[in-house]
Amino acid sequence: MAGDKDYSVIRIRDLKIFARHGVYPEETEKGQDFLVCVDAYEDISSAAVLDELVLTTDYSQMCTHISDFLTNNTFKLLETAVEELCKDILLKYPLIESVVIEIKKPNAPIPLPFDYVSVTKKMTRHRALLSLGSNMDDREDHLRKALEELDAENSTNVIRVSSISETLPYGYEEQPNFLNCAVEVSTLLSPKDLLVFTQGIEQSHGRVREKKWGPRTLDIDIVFYDDLVYGDGSLQIPHIDMQNRYFVLKPLSEIAPGYRHPLFNRTVMQLLMELEEKTGVKGDAKGS
Repeated sequence: MAGDKDYSVIRIRDLKIFARHGVYPEETEKGQDFLVCVDAYEDISSAAVLDELVLTTDYSQMCTHISDFLTNNTFKLLETAVEELCKDILLKYPLIESVVIEIKKPNAPIPLPFDYVSVTKKMTRHRALLSLGSNMDDREDHLRKALEELDAENSTNVIRVSSISETLPYGYEEQPNFLNCAVEVSTLLSPKDLLVFTQGIEQSHGRVREKKWGPRTLDIDIVFYDDLVYGDGSLQIPHIDMQNRYFVLKPLSEIAPGYRHPLFNRTVMQLLMELEEKTGVKGDAKGS
């Protein structure tokens, strides 16, 4: 976890929990002991200065929560149990940025001497920057409802939203002006799952993909996802043409001016200034 934040780790070792997980019927009927190890990383910069529990994660309460989660749910596979527990911890405790969980099974049905079997999983919050646009029907209503839908998904939370601005159409000019904004989200979704999620929101707003750069009720583009560089037939991260789009860079500069493009090694603000110099678009002018 890079950056200027001061991270600490809450470390829990061999928390004993009686639960009913396993493939065989006797495991789910009789139950057995499991041992849980947790490394939970969080930003402690404020808590360390102010010495206040509310600014950090209560590890005693977390232990109780882990016990309740594994006791009240039943999973056939340790792999599923640890995956769902990681997700649950990150959703429950917003100060935790990353978690590593190991679930040990010391009484697994193995006909040989052993200490335990275990499965370990690491899960991290991801930072994604999205660009939203609409030029059909009630444009502002489409954008505001899309923001609500992004935040309503358990695995994704809206962190910052830019102002909404009007821009000229890009690529295909014979269409109405757009309203655009940018949003920063914290997400547990992978890039491809985030794409599926955002495309589902587009479709719920009646998005039809008929003409490249054509009119649309709602457009949601993934511009950045952490410092990832990724490309396949359906997704390019960073967005392949963002450096040429005023309607993307201008809103992004409000919420993430220092975000650095992993390929160009220039910040969003630097890219915006370069585009303004190249096109002559300045300040509050409509997009290029």
